[in-house]
Amino acid sequence: MPAPHTTPTLPPTHVTAVLRILVLSTFVVLLNETIMVNAIPRLMREFEVTAAAAGWLSTAFMLTMAVVIPVTGWFLQRVTTRTAFSLAMALFLAGTALAAAAPAFPVLLAARVIQASGTAVMMPLLMTTLMTLVPPHDRGRVMGNITLVISVAPALGPAVSGVLLELGTWRLLFLAVLPIAGAMAIFGRRKLVNIGEPQAGPIDWLSVPLAAAGFGSLIYGLSELGAGKASQAPMSPVAMTLTGAVLVGLFVWRQLALQRTSTPLLDLRALAFRHFSVALGLMCLSFMALMGAFILLPIYLQEVRGLTSLQTGLLLIPGGLTMGLLGPQVGKLYDRLGAPRLVVPGAALTALCLALFALTDQHTSPWLVLALHVVLSAGMAFVFTPVFTSGLSVLPPHLYPHGSAILGSLQQVAAAAGTALVISVMSGHTATAAADGADPTGALATGIRWGFGVGAVIGALAVLVALLVRTPPTPQQPPVSEAQDDGGTTTSKTAPTPT
Repeated sequence: MPAPHTTPTLPPTHVTAVLRILVLSTFVVLLNETIMVNAIPRLMREFEVTAAAAGWLSTAFMLTMAVVIPVTGWFLQRVTTRTAFSLAMALFLAGTALAAAAPAFPVLLAARVIQASGTAVMMPLLMTTLMTLVPPHDRGRVMGNITLVISVAPALGPAVSGVLLELGTWRLLFLAVLPIAGAMAIFGRRKLVNIGEPQAGPIDWLSVPLAAAGFGSLIYGLSELGAGKASQAPMSPVAMTLTGAVLVGLFVWRQLALQRTSTPLLDLRALAFRHFSVALGLMCLSFMALMGAFILLPIYLQEVRGLTSLQTGLLLIPGGLTMGLLGPQVGKLYDRLGAPRLVVPGAALTALCLALFALTDQHTSPWLVLALHVVLSAGMAFVFTPVFTSGLSVLPPHLYPHGSAILGSLQQVAAAAGTALVISVMSGHTATAAADGADPTGALATGIRWGFGVGAVIGALAVLVALLVRTPPTPQQPPVSEAQDDGGTTTSKTAPTPT
């Protein structure tokens, strides 16, 4: 059995300060995730590498996230909040500084891996801290505010990179982020307080390579299948995907065995909570549909409609801003109305927009695409905030880190699977249309329509799962006791066992 977990009762001003530090720091690291989108052609010329090699700057980042996130459930329970924050920001700063000074492509690639290691810790840390500090009746509002940040950051990345690349060298992408991240690290280290108490426990060293090899192989195989260059990949994407699936299965089997006798690396007992499992399924389906659309839209706008990468980035910003700005309002509605009244309409709106995207062609106005993207993003806002909040709220406090890690890991898998599926469908139908005599642009437009059609089917499945979502009951307040940590004296309370 896990050691009793403590939930601190901090003054509201301290809670706000802690969450603000973590949210702003998460914004910085998430902005970096997409800030290199427009830099790939320039890096290919400067380092004389192929497009496939340059693409590894994104693939390696995603692989590292997939490898590190499963370990965070164990890690966050065994270090203080300040230690986890300091390590995450130190890794991110080290990777950013190394990338800015990279003299060769392999060094830049290694820097991206170091950056991703820090990013992989920040998101579970933020979610775990939120669930620990914020009372259930207020979680929707706070999660909505966090959605604003984590939605806007990736949306701003391509536009910010376009502007910085217009001003000078690609190194500005890292030099501009470095002082901001450094300031956040210093300020956060000074102001952040420790939440709860670390729990000593062993690590199962067999689980670590199983998680790394399993999730890494699965994400790599799916991403290479979705890249449309499977025949040129150094390793067979199909074989890597199957290998990854087998290793992930062995990892799951190992965790189930450890739950009976020892401490698992990733506690899968979170999946025994029905509300969490339903929310997890809806999140995966929604993320598959969303990532598929996000992959197809730039291809459509640039290759079919002839827009530049900067124009494409600017056209897609309003959708990201819509999702972010709606987050706080959706969060407040969640606290009042619960999850089903928000999730079901949001999922239905998302599926409808994806179906309408499947009707686009070579002559569709970019302004119509912008409008559909904004509405699609609005639908997603009504899904993600309630799903994250209701799903994690049913877990006992000692499972918050593991629940966050499970969500983060499956997000990566869902993103890769959605991308692979829609790109494979798009490529197949593009080739068929070309063989039937369509011009290249028309053939690509046909393939993209089929890709959006698959996304619409996934969206329809998400609607069916959304019908199963329920708002978890608010737990009773547990008794209060005193606890100490090295960040100062806090009043803490022992969490009750859920029923």
